[in-house]
Amino acid sequence: MNNDQTAGPDYVNRGFQYGDERPPPYAPVYPPLPSDHASDGVPQYTPSVINTHHPVTPAQAENPTTQRKERKRIQCRWILCAVVSVLAVLAVTGALLWYFLYYQCLLGKTCGDGGACLSASQWCDGVKDCSKGQDESQCFRLHGTNFLLQSYSPEGQTWRPVCAEDWNDQYGKATCEQIGYKRGDYVSSTQISVGSMAHGGYMKVKSGYTPGKYIQSLLKRSQSCTVPAVSLRCIECGVSDAAPRTRIVGGTQAVRGAWPWQVSLQINGQHVCGGSIISPYWILSAAHCFQTYSKPALWTVHSGHVSLAAMSWISSNKVERIINHKGYDPETSDNDIALLRLSTPLTFSREVRPVCLPNVGVNFSPGRQAWITGWGALRSQGSSPDTLMQAEVTIYSRDTCNREEVLDGKVTETMICAGKLEGGVDSCQGDSGGPLVAKEGQVWWLVGDTSWGIGCAWKNRPGIYGNVSYFIDWIYEQMKNY
Repeated sequence: MNNDQTAGPDYVNRGFQYGDERPPPYAPVYPPLPSDHASDGVPQYTPSVINTHHPVTPAQAENPTTQRKERKRIQCRWILCAVVSVLAVLAVTGALLWYFLYYQCLLGKTCGDGGACLSASQWCDGVKDCSKGQDESQCFRLHGTNFLLQSYSPEGQTWRPVCAEDWNDQYGKATCEQIGYKRGDYVSSTQISVGSMAHGGYMKVKSGYTPGKYIQSLLKRSQSCTVPAVSLRCIECGVSDAAPRTRIVGGTQAVRGAWPWQVSLQINGQHVCGGSIISPYWILSAAHCFQTYSKPALWTVHSGHVSLAAMSWISSNKVERIINHKGYDPETSDNDIALLRLSTPLTFSREVRPVCLPNVGVNFSPGRQAWITGWGALRSQGSSPDTLMQAEVTIYSRDTCNREEVLDGKVTETMICAGKLEGGVDSCQGDSGGPLVAKEGQVWWLVGDTSWGIGCAWKNRPGIYGNVSYFIDWIYEQMKNY
C-alpha cells in the first residue's frame, strides 16, 4: 500500500477488475367525340359529373326502398363506430388506472413483480397479503450503536422503538430470525432508554396475545411505555482483540486476530479476492470477483490467520451459492456487491468472528477514519504479500470524489469513496471484495467492500467501495431467503 505515480491511469480493482413523388391524380379518359358523324344527328357524348363524397348511383337515387336500406346501413356504421370509440376510451381509462393505481401505486405500495397494490395500512400488520410475503418483510430494523429495535408502524407509516414491557428472549429470537439471522446466532434482548426517539410513541406487545408467523402481529401502537425500549443483539459481531489503536501512515502487517472477519477467497489454492464474515453461513464480497469464475464449486473460503501460507493448513469452507446483485453493472461498477453462502457454517473463535452490518443511524459521515485490509499488491502491478496488510483511510463525500480533478463523476450512491487525496494509502489488485470498516460504539462496522480504483495510492485517486449501508435491505433479504 505504497505511493505509486507511474504514468497512465489504470483500473485495477475490477476483479481481474421520403423519396418518391406522389403520382399524379387519376384523370378519367373519355371516348373521343365522333366528329365525322356530328351532322348525322348522332348524339354527342357528354361525361357526367360524379360526386365523390356521396357515391350514390342514379338508380339508387331513384329507388326509395334502396335509399331506406342505405340509411340503415349508415346508421349501423355510426352506431358501430360509437361503440368502438366507447370501448377504446374505456380501455385507455383502464390502462391509465392500472398505471397510476398499481404500477405507480399512488395509494399505497406494490407487492413487486407486477403484484397487487396494497394500502399503507396492510404493510407490516402481521397478515400476508403479497404472494411472497413482501408486505411482511423488512418490518424490523436496528438503530444506532446501541442496537435499538424499531418496528414499522403501518398506522403512522413511521419507525417506532419497541417497548420492553412484556418482551422476552423468545420474541427476540423470532425477531432476529425475521430480520435474517439464525436463532442460534441470537445473543440477547436488553433494555435501553431512547429519550426523544420515542416522541411519536412505541410499538408494544399485546397483552396475552400469541404471535402468528410474523412477530409484528403481536405489536400494537402505544403512546407510552412503563419501561425502557428493547436493545436487540442478533449476533455477536464487530469484536477485535488486537486491532490497532493508533493512527499509522501507509500499510503495515496485521497481527493475528486483529481483523477476524477477513477471509481469503481462493481458487485451486490461490488467493483471488477478499471477503468479510457477516454470519456463520454468509460472506460478503464484490460482484466483480465472480464474473469470470461464477460456479460456487470453484471457490473455497479461508479464514483464521493473517498468513496465506498458514491458512493453507487450516480447513477451508466450500461455497454453496454465489448471489450477485442483479443490478451489478460491469461498465460502471454500480451495485458491486455479492453474498456467498457456505455449505457448512464457520466455527467462531478469537480469530474467526463476524463484522457488524451497519445499523441505521451509525455515523459513517465524510471526514471520519476507517480501515482497509487485504492481501492485495503493495503497489500497482506489484507483488502480493503473504501476510494480511492493514491501513487507515479517510472517508470522503461523493461531491469531493466526483470533482473533475478527482474521479470526475464516476462515484454513484451505491459507492463509498475512501483513501488519501494526497496519495500513499489505498487498496490494490487482490484486495477486491475485502472490507472497509470503521469503529463506533466499541464495535467495528462494515462500511464497504473493495470495488475499484484508478492506480494504487495515487494522488487524487481514492479507492471506491460498495456502499454496504445502501444494500442493507438487500443483504438481509438474501440471508432470509436461503
